[in-house]
Amino acid sequence: MHTLFPASAAELREIVAEAVAARRPLEILGGGSKRDYGRPVEAEAAVSTAELRGITLYEPEELVMSALAGTPLTEIEAVLAEHRQQLAFEPPDYGPLLGGEAGRQTIGGVFACNLSGPRRLQAGAARDHILGVRCVTGFAEEMKAGGRVMKNVTGYDLPKLLCGSFGTLAVLTEITFKVLPAAAAEGTLLLCGSDERTLAGLLRRATGTPFEPSGAALLPALAAGRSQVPAVRRAGRPVAAIRVEGPPASTDYRLSRLQGALVQPDIEAHRLDPEQSQRLWREIRDVALLSRGRALWRLSLPPTAGAELIPWYRDLGAEWLLDWAGGLVWLAPPAAYAFRAAELRRALAGRDGHATLVRAPREIRERIEVFEPQPPALQRLGERIKLSFDPLRILNRGRMVAGL
Repeated sequence: MHTLFPASAAELREIVAEAVAARRPLEILGGGSKRDYGRPVEAEAAVSTAELRGITLYEPEELVMSALAGTPLTEIEAVLAEHRQQLAFEPPDYGPLLGGEAGRQTIGGVFACNLSGPRRLQAGAARDHILGVRCVTGFAEEMKAGGRVMKNVTGYDLPKLLCGSFGTLAVLTEITFKVLPAAAAEGTLLLCGSDERTLAGLLRRATGTPFEPSGAALLPALAAGRSQVPAVRRAGRPVAAIRVEGPPASTDYRLSRLQGALVQPDIEAHRLDPEQSQRLWREIRDVALLSRGRALWRLSLPPTAGAELIPWYRDLGAEWLLDWAGGLVWLAPPAAYAFRAAELRRALAGRDGHATLVRAPREIRERIEVFEPQPPALQRLGERIKLSFDPLRILNRGRMVAGL
């Protein structure tokens, strides 16, 4: 399939206008790192924003940045690091997870897919950090929404609506977003024990303390054994990891208080230095501790429900890990169960959860509901929103829902 690379928003608008006139659906790409996340797109041509790159505004004192959608995330993070700032929602890199290269994703792709890492527990999701956008809709019209500060957002918050729409409503061309100071220090408390549900309970207790953990994950023994962090790899049993960030003295004090509050007679505690802590949380962020050869599901649940289902994960013979203190479950079932979407979702019934298939062969993603099916009323609302932005269904048709 031929891919077009517009060098400006005006060129992009012309490409979309020609596609609308010809009723030719387009696949929308950034760096292509998440091309296999979601249903296969029903398209005759592709358009990439990779040439729309560059930071157009950065005011460190105001904690705001604007960048063209094709700007590599690595470039943005490097500039922020020079000023000791960061994207607080800790966007993951799904490139290797989906069989590609690391470091290819763009800032537009991060917000289009609403990707957030372990720090979401403290800092919120990507959509909580977006301030404004410029984009091209399925009407082949350029549109601007939002602004440079939160108080400018009134009425319908279109930037948040576009965040997580996977390019099905409009093609992002420029994004304005919040940045925050990077922590001066970090450390991670490891709690090793034999009972996974007990460890999950300790994670929830940690998040209820005044010590403000910025990460809380549970690694079963198999996942822990794949870590490149020696203290985790050699544990030989399940590991709960709790991260704390901030000024050095405060970080050390809070880790000590957490250790004192959580350690029990059958729980062994270790502390990771900043370098090892950063390595571990990159592994958790990028889901690098589960087998690459299995289909992968992402379950979003209340933290208590994530822990309650641990016996079910075991019964499935699945590989798994918990993030967000149990609110996010990464589940890699064996082949016999990997694609039974209805069966997996029935296990979540009554638990206020939903399941998304993140990794699977194309033929499987064509056959099953990749994203959580919506109740009829919400499904009709979603269809109306899609058609209000893209009436001919030109943009990423079928990416989230077949035919839309």
